[in-house]
Amino acid sequence: MYWLVKSEPGHWSWDDQVKAGTTHWDGVRNFQAANNLKAMRLGDQAFFYHSVGERRIVGVVEIVRESYPDPSDSTGRFVMVDMKTVASMPQPVGLDRIRTDPRLAHLALVRQSRLSVMPVDEAAWTHICRLGGIGAAHD
Repeated sequence: MYWLVKSEPGHWSWDDQVKAGTTHWDGVRNFQAANNLKAMRLGDQAFFYHSVGERRIVGVVEIVRESYPDPSDSTGRFVMVDMKTVASMPQPVGLDRIRTDPRLAHLALVRQSRLSVMPVDEAAWTHICRLGGIGAAHD
């Protein structure tokens, strides 16, 4: 399965992710996004998306630990996952490009702009990888 995770580059950037190598993805407080985290499985991959001013896909990460309780959530309702850096996107793919591509118009990134963790279907994943200059499969 494929996903997209959003991060504000001023809070956690792709450069931070690359330096960390493997880290946890925490702080999600939207129930739909949290359910998406719970659906992630080992080996799933996700686009790393810079939100706010940049609004572009800048890299790929892989899920290396499935959902577990987020200790920063005092209610105990929310989870986090661990992910590792896989590849940088040689040509970042911007939101404007995604919005204007009829093959990508169905993505939650276009329809639910505030959702921070969302699924990406295989056809869209492959197409975005090509637009970004990387192969669709990463090992």
